[in-house]
Amino acid sequence: MAKHYILRKAVPADADVVVDILRGWIDETPWMPMLHDRADMIRFWRNRLSEAEGTCAMWDDTVCGFSVLDGETLTALYLAPDHRGAGLGAMLMDRAKAKVPRLSLWVFQANMGAVTFYTRHGFRDVARSAGDNEEGLPDLNLVWHLQS
Repeated sequence: MAKHYILRKAVPADADVVVDILRGWIDETPWMPMLHDRADMIRFWRNRLSEAEGTCAMWDDTVCGFSVLDGETLTALYLAPDHRGAGLGAMLMDRAKAKVPRLSLWVFQANMGAVTFYTRHGFRDVARSAGDNEEGLPDLNLVWHLQS
């Protein structure tokens, strides 16, 4: 049976679970450094979720994924491991695309799963950096435009 997800607005109180999802991804990604402790990350995400447009994906009253849209920039899209491959990322992406005619994002070049996902959703590579980010890792700037 397919899982039935519900999307809702993210609020600062979601910061703990957002950080758990994000830290889980960092822990399972060998090339990704853990730069901040959990307490610092929670403070950052509480503030971030009060400033930008966040969306939480819910299943059985549990947050299992989230995205953050800041204007036309998608600054985050992460899923808990048990919920990957079930269409949840596409749901979060479709919600962001419905809000703006253009989306831009940065993704680490080494994150081939994410690069493939975004390319499949119509994003195109428009710029690259050798690591002009906090992590010092090479990344790609991808952009999607609404087709008229």
